[in-house]
Amino acid sequence: MTATTAAPAVSAADFLGVNRMLDHEQLMLAETIQRFAADRVLPEIEEWYMEGYLPRELGPELGRLGLLGMHLEGYGCAGASAVSYGVACRELEAVDSGLRSFVSVQGSLAMFPIWKYGSEEQKQEWLPRMAAGDAIGCFGLTEPDAGSDPAAMKTAARRDGGDWILNGTKMWITNGGLADVAVVWARTDDGVRGFVVPRGTPGFSTQDIHRKLSLRASITSELILEDCRLPESAMLPGARGLGGPLSCLSEARYGIVWGAVGAARTCLETAIEYAKSRVAFGKPIAGFQLTQEKLANMTLELNKAALVALQLGRLKDAGEITPEQVSFGKLNNVREALTIAREARTILGANGISSEYPVMRHANNLESVLTYEGTSEVHTLVIGHAVTGVRAFA
Repeated sequence: MTATTAAPAVSAADFLGVNRMLDHEQLMLAETIQRFAADRVLPEIEEWYMEGYLPRELGPELGRLGLLGMHLEGYGCAGASAVSYGVACRELEAVDSGLRSFVSVQGSLAMFPIWKYGSEEQKQEWLPRMAAGDAIGCFGLTEPDAGSDPAAMKTAARRDGGDWILNGTKMWITNGGLADVAVVWARTDDGVRGFVVPRGTPGFSTQDIHRKLSLRASITSELILEDCRLPESAMLPGARGLGGPLSCLSEARYGIVWGAVGAARTCLETAIEYAKSRVAFGKPIAGFQLTQEKLANMTLELNKAALVALQLGRLKDAGEITPEQVSFGKLNNVREALTIAREARTILGANGISSEYPVMRHANNLESVLTYEGTSEVHTLVIGHAVTGVRAFA
């Protein structure tokens, strides 16, 4: 019997037909982002990554596509469904995790707290400009010694007459060096509170973090607050305690659930095309059993992750999603995307470490995605608590 080659009946990236479960507008959204990426980002992303750079002018371009704060309503935001927002995150991260992070931080970590917890004055001042991409935001929660344990934050705000004085340092802040406004969380005598801190406020400065080996096409910064004086109106009136920042993180983690599918899809598609064209021992390596086993396992995990993302999107649109379910999606989808990226790298062999192909870039990026907005360990214990009722951490 001789081996035969036939065109695949279905694509590995959509083996279960998840895209057929999307509506026409969601499919059109995916195509729009793919065209934008092909024209504007893909020709440049390798260079941006190598230089550790992301151009600020992408903000208005993404704003014109309606992607910034797209899942919020009013104030210039699109009011899109959770599934639509997820599709956008998938297509953005299929290009680079840094691009999705830019959009995710802008919409879910900077705009969302103002939209949900801010005063009407704060909303009117910032949200329309942020939706248009004319103003960039960031989210100041993580500190050098308080990552997975935000309750241990040292940044503090004290009253001084009718003002607030903030002191502290925030670390690993995406968009920090680009941001026109930071949403900063600080300890007060009344618990953890959020503050809207415009760039240019005396005592507020940023310093970009360099020498990163991951998420290089993303601006990551330190926020420094030294006797930073803010008026009473800078406080987010609707947020009190850690529930405020944690709700923002849940919003952002939801986008990661979908984004990881996009990164994994690019790696799998790259590996399949490479395996079909790379000849060894007289035939394409796609014809070897061990290569097919790798591709089959990658196909399984990618498509299962796509189903997880879609189901969580439906739950979110129905108002039924829980933070524990978001942890489920973040833990599973990022972990499997990273496994797919690493496996794809082995199929490409030495070419897999070249920036000519996107696989190693995605693998490096996913190392950061695995850790930020909740480490795998934290999400594991969140799920463990949910299924046992016994808390394994303070």
